[in-house]
Formats: sequence, structure tokens, C-alpha cells
Amino acid sequence: MSGQKHQKGFIMNYLAHAFLSFNRPALITGNLIADYVKGRQQLALYSPDVQQGIRLHRAIDTFTDQHPVTSRAKSFFRPACGLYSGVFTDLVYDHFLATDSSRFSEDTLYDFAAGVYHVINHQQETLPERFLEMFKYMQQFNWLYNYRGNEGMERAFRGISSRAKGLESSPAIIFAVFTEHYEALKSCYEAFFPELQTYVENLLQNENR
Repeated sequence: MSGQKHQKGFIMNYLAHAFLSFNRPALITGNLIADYVKGRQQLALYSPDVQQGIRLHRAIDTFTDQHPVTSRAKSFFRPACGLYSGVFTDLVYDHFLATDSSRFSEDTLYDFAAGVYHVINHQQETLPERFLEMFKYMQQFNWLYNYRGNEGMERAFRGISSRAKGLESSPAIIFAVFTEHYEALKSCYEAFFPELQTYVENLLQNENR
């Protein structure tokens, strides 16, 4: 959800974007591929419903970037990872969504993840190649589900750190920020995410009128 990831080529909050598509396959598709679709010419390759998902993804990113709670969450990571603080904040938001008992149980999260993969697998021939390269790993390692646990989060932190140019802190140091400030970061999620969900629901209602 953080704009910084677009500049650096990182897109981590897949679970939030999929969840905020409300089980609508075209919205899920557009929401997940949005950062791999550049310009009007590429946008025009997709159906109006998928285009709506792409626009929704970008609206979610803008809302998130401009929210003061996101700034607070990023402030915990900034000393350790500077400009990449937004990337790790996105990842943390997905962790707390995955563990949010008001939205998922362990079983329903697993089923939700499987449903998202099913949506993508049934239309691969129409989707951007670079997205499909990433999606192969998303499905193989079940990112949407494994954001729930510390092991999956540690793996994600290491993966980001290995691809982050100019990031001097080790993944262990950055992961320690997550564990040390866990409750404060959880409070950020709890203050932010309901507002984001309400924003998206209102946006979709207005578009469908």
C-alpha cells in the first residue's frame, strides 16, 4: 500500500489488496496486477471490471500513503531501513490482517488464499509476464497464508532485504524492530485498517451507482 514500494519495485501487501476486493474475481485480478500494468495502452487490454480493480489498487495506495497512522508505523522502521520503511510497514499490515480474528480464522485464511490463487490460475494467459513470475513464488510458498506466522514473516523480511539496494541493516535487525514494537504496530493496524476498509466500500458503492 505504500508508494515507496513502487519506486523500489516492492509490492508486499498482497493480502490486503486481495481482501479488499471482496471476493470479486475481476477486482482481485486487477488489484493484484495493478503495479505491472503501465500506461493506458496496457490498461486497455483488460475488461472494465479488471480495470476497476487496477484503479482500486491505486486508490488504496494513495489513501494508505496519506494516512497519519501509516506515517506513525513507518517511523518505527525508518531508523533501521530508511526509505524502505514503507515496504516493511505494508508487510506488517498484512501480518496483522492475517491474524485479525474479526476477519480471518486460520482455516478461513487458508481457504481465502487458495481462492485467490484459483482466480489467478484460471486466466494466466492474459496477465503480465512479470506478475506471473512473482505469482509463481507467491503460490509456491503460500505468501497470503504464511504472513500469519513469524516464520513466514522472517522469510519475507529476508527476501526484501536481499533485493533492497542500499539497505545497510541486516534483516535480523529490521525483524527485531517488528518484534520489539509489535504491540504498537498492531495498534497502528487496528486504527488504520477499518478506516481503509470503509473507504474502499464507499468507493465501490459510488462507482456502482
